Amino acid sequence: MSDRITNILKLIVALVIPLGLGALAGMVTSEAIPEWYATLNRPSFSPPNWLFGPVWTILYILLGISFFLVWKEAPGKNRNRALLIFGVQMVLNFAWTFIFFYFKMLQLALMEILLLWLSILVMMLWFYRVKPLAAYLNIPYILWVTFATVLNAGYYFLNS
Repeated sequence: MSDRITNILKLIVALVIPLGLGALAGMVTSEAIPEWYATLNRPSFSPPNWLFGPVWTILYILLGISFFLVWKEAPGKNRNRALLIFGVQMVLNFAWTFIFFYFKMLQLALMEILLLWLSILVMMLWFYRVKPLAAYLNIPYILWVTFATVLNAGYYFLNS
């Protein structure tokens, strides 16, 4: 298979992973929003619910592109570690939705999102070692997760 076809396939997989996990998480979220989430005391800075879907879609696309940029580089210690950390942060990203929306455990979700934030930072540092652009593409992601962490804290403190 040519490098061009291999890279196209890698790009597709790199986009499908975060977008697919995001879609699954979105299904869990959509069920909890009208029944449980709507009953919570909202922080004053909480954005409208319709904003989350488009924001996460953009972030997952950027995350997928950054993953692709690292994945297509020659195998090596830095690349392999960066890909592993990408996987860890994706698991944490996916798990947060279930902890918050399915299990309705706001305090545990707050602790978990702090781990997610840290894993994103570590991922960005390793991505930078392999392909700086891949790290820069995740600046909106870490900024949004920073906001989501503060939002999670607000929900926790207003509803406990």
